[in-house]
Amino acid sequence: MAIRIHDLQPAPGAKKAKTRVGRGEGSKGKTAGRGTKGTKARKTVPAAFEGGQMPLQLRVPKLKGFKPHNKLVYQVVNLDRLVELFPEGGEVGPEQLIEVGVLNKKELIKVLGSGELEGVKFDLKAHAFSASATTKVAAAGGSTVVVDKRTGEALSE
Repeated sequence: MAIRIHDLQPAPGAKKAKTRVGRGEGSKGKTAGRGTKGTKARKTVPAAFEGGQMPLQLRVPKLKGFKPHNKLVYQVVNLDRLVELFPEGGEVGPEQLIEVGVLNKKELIKVLGSGELEGVKFDLKAHAFSASATTKVAAAGGSTVVVDKRTGEALSE
């Protein structure tokens, strides 16, 4: 006898009836798998709800990183640029750089050691110096003077 499609059926125990929760006490009724009492037993609560505490997505800052309000921003001047502007060397400070048009009146200057002095002697005044700039100026026979950021007076010789 041949097997027909309408004769096929699953093996015994393979099909299990779906549990119908909340349909009377005879079939997993009463609490319907929600436990007893409490908010979650009575209604659905969003997953992000923290019981009235300020939620995590509102506690975490919205902007990434940290921006200090009193950050010092320097106008950078390299040694090779100083050699271009002042080929004879001499005393160079904020006033001379403002006259040449390298920087504005209220900007702070930092001298960096990029480039060579080519034997030109400088007596530099600036608000900050990189270590390489200080060594290169000293090697050429010049000097570096750190100037106060507010008053403009020399701090160190």
